[in-house]
Amino acid sequence: MTSVVAQKKTTTINLLDANLSHFEKFIGVPHATVIGLPKDTPKSEDVTKGVPLGINNDLKNVFTTTNINGETILNISGEIYGCITTKDNYSNYHFSTMFKWGNKKWEPRLKRKKDTGILYHSYGDHGRFWNTWKTCLEFQVQETDLGDFISLPANSIKPNPGGPIVQIRGNTNAKKKQYNPNFDTYFEGKGYIHAYLEPQAPHGNWNHLELYVVGNNAVHVVNGKVVMVVENAINPETKKPLTEGQIQIQSEAAECYYKNMTLTPITEFPKFIRENVKFKP
Repeated sequence: MTSVVAQKKTTTINLLDANLSHFEKFIGVPHATVIGLPKDTPKSEDVTKGVPLGINNDLKNVFTTTNINGETILNISGEIYGCITTKDNYSNYHFSTMFKWGNKKWEPRLKRKKDTGILYHSYGDHGRFWNTWKTCLEFQVQETDLGDFISLPANSIKPNPGGPIVQIRGNTNAKKKQYNPNFDTYFEGKGYIHAYLEPQAPHGNWNHLELYVVGNNAVHVVNGKVVMVVENAINPETKKPLTEGQIQIQSEAAECYYKNMTLTPITEFPKFIRENVKFKP
């Protein structure tokens, strides 16, 4: 894998093309209900355990592309947990994409909200978390929960070093952990952290998802609104600031689509963030 520092690039990178040439695929453990796989393909009732299909072994075409009116569309069936992972590492960037939901859902989330995610600053081996994803920070993409935050740990490593350590502004005494720009207190970003706003477009419409990263701070933006600010990310394994990594796009039991996926180098947060977001000194 080549390590690329995005701010050294002079132009925007278009991450989507017909062959997904910027990515490699990793397919996790098929649920027991998945049909049409070759005989003796390992499956499991618990997709967080078992034998993953692995790198570039997309037997069910979970990740495909189509061209509609000149635009490359990433189609994610969601039928098996998995991801596409950038071949390179990136830091100091503006990631931008358009996203919308499809209609299909699969086990083991057939009765739960549609779910996917944008995993950034990803590092380590494939399958560290739930036999599918790397250790990372997550820009959550879930029905009614766009832009929430999760720190994914390394469950496959013993003793488990945990996920990246971050600080998030909000009410330290609240039962529901939520980013709130109006508080001067911080809590450690463990577990699921809810966004400040939930500006999701109606089903069937495209949503504009943006991620701004400068150093080890990150800002999640949904449809033009700042919904989450993640500060002072630390890699628990090296004890150093977490400032770069791969980007992963999840398949997590829900049909969805992405387009216009770009990455642009930046050296500072844009003016609308600098004027409206308080960062910890």
